[in-house]
Amino acid sequence: MSALFALDQVSVVRGSGNAHTHALSDVRLEIERGTCTVVVGPSGAGKSTVLRLLNRLEDPTSGQLLYRDAPIASYDVLALRRAVGLVQQRPILLADTVLADLRVAVPTLTVDDATELLRQVELPADFLARETGGLSGGEGQRVCLARALALHPDVLLLDEPTSALDAFAAHAVEEVLQGLTSRGLTLVMVSHDLRQAARLADVVVVLVGGRVADVGPVDRVLERPATAEAQTFLAGVS
Repeated sequence: MSALFALDQVSVVRGSGNAHTHALSDVRLEIERGTCTVVVGPSGAGKSTVLRLLNRLEDPTSGQLLYRDAPIASYDVLALRRAVGLVQQRPILLADTVLADLRVAVPTLTVDDATELLRQVELPADFLARETGGLSGGEGQRVCLARALALHPDVLLLDEPTSALDAFAAHAVEEVLQGLTSRGLTLVMVSHDLRQAARLADVVVVLVGGRVADVGPVDRVLERPATAEAQTFLAGVS
């Protein structure tokens, strides 16, 4: 089975002349369907840039990026972003009540369907009437997950979705993510927390200086990194 995403010698260059920087350099990476891939690395390594490429918030400067075996640029960008949802680091709520917020994604969403979405993110049905301004950080992040799921995406991209939450709320969001992967949804997640990667990931990608320093099954990468760059990074944060 072919990969859901395939990056072949993908580079992202910002700026020009002496002021240019390589956010990513010659990245080769495949992301398989139905897996949770967690991207780790030091600050500025290019982790969020990878997510931005996967739903075309940014395009590669060079190289090839395929989604479902076709160049990602060949897809209508709005249709792509419905299939490849993005959940940001901090919950961004777009309406006054939870039900109205879910309907930002799907205006025709029924109460029954909205209730099912809340069930998927482990929130009770009576949350539909709650005002979004009164939600905790963990509750708000789960509503953002439910709003993304309303579009029935193939993939969810998650940019450090628990880093702004306290430990209790982060645990609740992790449980939701584990439930989504157990049902076969593909997740691609940036995390600064190696323990979280160990709990959630099928595959870990280590980015250092815009390059893939290691990629593979989570246990192997965290216990036996394949390169000196990956080993140095992982030793420094473990």
